[in-house]
Amino acid sequence: MVYDVTKFLREWVLYHSRIGVEKFILYDNGSDDDLGGVVYELVKEGYDINTYSWRWPKTQEAGFSHSALYAKEVCTWMMYLDVDEFVYSPSWQNLSEPSNSLLHPHDLMSPNSSSSSSAGQISISCYEFGPSDQRVHPVTGVTQGYNCRRRYENRHKSIVLLDAVDDSLLNVIHHFKLRAGYKTRKLSTKVMVVNHYKYQAWPEFKAKFRRRVSAYVLDWTKKLNPNSNDRTPGLGFEAVEPQGWPRMFCEVRDNKLRDLVLRWFGIKLDHGIRMAWQR
Repeated sequence: MVYDVTKFLREWVLYHSRIGVEKFILYDNGSDDDLGGVVYELVKEGYDINTYSWRWPKTQEAGFSHSALYAKEVCTWMMYLDVDEFVYSPSWQNLSEPSNSLLHPHDLMSPNSSSSSSAGQISISCYEFGPSDQRVHPVTGVTQGYNCRRRYENRHKSIVLLDAVDDSLLNVIHHFKLRAGYKTRKLSTKVMVVNHYKYQAWPEFKAKFRRRVSAYVLDWTKKLNPNSNDRTPGLGFEAVEPQGWPRMFCEVRDNKLRDLVLRWFGIKLDHGIRMAWQR
């Protein structure tokens, strides 16, 4: 589910396509920043991207159900990620280049595990990154610009075997109810993690006040359920930048993915380095 993500999209698509994502399905929640134009350019370059218009508020879960049903003809496994989220494994740290086999679901689970054959869903924990002293969108991309995060993981994202999804298509914020006989396998952060570049430079982050797409969370302007995990600590009910925002949510300097992405996608020039997605 996306809204006004064109400045992030190229980085997200290029990265994930090189580690094994073959097809991208975007649910456009009413973007007005020429999403179609950017997708058209990426498709011309050979990336497989489909976009559905999904303008209704509070229907993220319905969009997930729709994708689980209609993507079964072309996808076996589907990963549910937002465009500000990048999945990676610490085991890739010494790889000189990416490989399209890095995300194979069966390779993520121990072959000796009793649950590997019955796994219908893989759960991956998220690290939430803060503004990292950035005041505007970093021109080299989110993976290069944001490198300071909260200490402990929060929430999760899933890779789902579509044939294992229950006929009800029931899902609650990034995981599905599964058919009988299938289980969810939770991965350790030592195996795989999602870097969620959640608290970005204020001009980008304040757009989240527009509306929350999930049916299970309130819009941040509504003064109800103030202790919800969806709300941002230290933030009120209006899109007003809190004092000290650029340094908030910074508990651990984490350069693992930043350095890996720089090695994989950095292009050396006479005057420095340009990332593959920079225009």
